[in-house]
Amino acid sequence: MTLAEAVQIDLNDMGRRAKAASVAIARAQTDHKNALLLGMADALEAHTPAILAANRIDLDEGRANGLGEALLDRLDLLNRLGGIIADVRHVATLPDPVGKAFDERTLENGLRVSRRRIPLGVLGVIYEARPNVTVEVASLALKTGNAVILRGGKETLRTNLALITAVHEALSAHDIPTDAVQLIGSTDRVYVGQMLKLDKYIDVIIPRGGASLHQLCKENSTIPVITGGVGICHFFVDVSAKPAESLNIIYNAKTSRPSVCNTLDTVLVHRDIASDFLPKIVDYLRPAGVTFKADERAMHILGSQPDIEAAGDDDFDTEWMGLILGLKVVESMDEAIDHIRAHSLDHSDGILTENVAHAEKFLNEVMSSAVFWNASTRFNDGGALGLGAEVAVSTQKLHARGPMGLEELTTYKWVIIGEGQVRG
Repeated sequence: MTLAEAVQIDLNDMGRRAKAASVAIARAQTDHKNALLLGMADALEAHTPAILAANRIDLDEGRANGLGEALLDRLDLLNRLGGIIADVRHVATLPDPVGKAFDERTLENGLRVSRRRIPLGVLGVIYEARPNVTVEVASLALKTGNAVILRGGKETLRTNLALITAVHEALSAHDIPTDAVQLIGSTDRVYVGQMLKLDKYIDVIIPRGGASLHQLCKENSTIPVITGGVGICHFFVDVSAKPAESLNIIYNAKTSRPSVCNTLDTVLVHRDIASDFLPKIVDYLRPAGVTFKADERAMHILGSQPDIEAAGDDDFDTEWMGLILGLKVVESMDEAIDHIRAHSLDHSDGILTENVAHAEKFLNEVMSSAVFWNASTRFNDGGALGLGAEVAVSTQKLHARGPMGLEELTTYKWVIIGEGQVRG
């Protein structure tokens, strides 16, 4: 019997306890929540040896089981735990959106009307080999007065259990129920199915993983699902793009973290500069180990080379999650935008140009959750955009889009204040 199989879970009981805890954390004042987060960071630091020891076991087991390099990279906390803890402390410094009033106005009849931000309630977050999510979600949920039920992947169960031990220690020390952050301590897939039906207790499902996980949640959940975190990301290189600057941006977007969802997958190059620019892309990225999938016109320019292959039928619909880059020659910006509309998953797409009119056209017509002008797609991230951390990058169009930070974990209620008014 494995570690994951040894645990029996009553998910309805977890849901009931999470709902009760959500009331307690929603009542907590900002100073109390900030002190909790600072205590959580301290607890994670104190538990660092145990967390990293558990993480090493997960990594060793993952390698033995043939886990791919992309997932191993996401799983490894050795050089990241310090940054994760720093992010928790940063979240404590951010403004608390809960209770914030907006759209305030006085009607002709004297009623004072506003909207006021409130927590969503109980979050259900399903994720794979990303132990950083355990801490990021916990910190953002607690800051916004939400409880959360976490279901991580089998690859990271030991690491997640060690992280949750530290989180619970901080919760207890600050008089918040530990049920405010719960981890499903089994990776049996039956609990995913049960979780997706727990609409009596969970208010929103947030999957963080591959396309198959998002599809599973959309097809089976009786709870609203916020989708995202899967990207086929593009750059269009316009005629006026600065070559050196563009190559540096492309290099960063492709190689800095090849396994993550805001990594570049395809470069679309205007035909007028393709003969000069495409070989420069290959020469600039090849030393980093990048290989290439080229369309017919790009292949004609580049010729047959060991690390360049003709793109197949599905290659421009593939999120590579590794050091592979698609190359395509386009006739115009309109063709580039049409290609992005056909193949993008609305995550992160950008233009490299010095032409302001072209940039504005691209920014207006490409409807991805984040669009870029002369900047790396890797900036589509909660921390990079000043949100402190993120629960996910949403690519849907309702409630939240792009990196989901504190404000995106709230909803609102209408507040109407009168002086005896009645409706005729």
